[in-house]
Amino acid sequence: MPVVDFWFDPACPWAWMTSRWMDEAARVRDVDVRWHVMSLSVLNEGRDLPERYRELMDAAWGPVRVLVAAARDHGDGVLKPLYDAMGSRVHPGGRTDLDAIVAESLAEVGLPAALADVASTQEVDDLLRASHAQAIELVGDEVGTPVVAIDGVGFFGPVITPAPKGEDAGRLFDGLALVTSVPGFYELKRTRTQGPVFDAPDAA
Repeated sequence: MPVVDFWFDPACPWAWMTSRWMDEAARVRDVDVRWHVMSLSVLNEGRDLPERYRELMDAAWGPVRVLVAAARDHGDGVLKPLYDAMGSRVHPGGRTDLDAIVAESLAEVGLPAALADVASTQEVDDLLRASHAQAIELVGDEVGTPVVAIDGVGFFGPVITPAPKGEDAGRLFDGLALVTSVPGFYELKRTRTQGPVFDAPDAA
């Protein structure tokens, strides 16, 4: 059974799209998916960014800190359900009120509300940076999120929209697995001409 390591930042809509594909692929292929946190805020530290994007990066510290603290205190198994709860509010839900999103997401998955307190501190930043570094070690720092590795061979992406369903998702996984089996394969890319196409949010 292939081991898939998936690094995400809940702020990234493209990571969200890829995670929806990964869910579908895991439904139709025998894979062991392990979820990890990376951080666009860490990735963009020290870079000259437009003011609006810098504001987004400053705000993005909070949710990833909460995810890392949740995994520290309650095990890695909480990462995916907490990511799903946050991401469904941010991406198909279109919400931006991060404090409320974090609080609601913790409640949804049955985690202590006090975990939200870490969002504004550096308490877990060493753990966050270590998780982020694992992804960057695989792919280099001229990438973004998601990073997907199959049996230890990682790439940035795939970047997809909309997320394939069913056997289409399985065939894309087969293709990515084939690419990771070629030692000299590094890059395949074209210009994006469409933004993320989200599934409709679940009814409240």
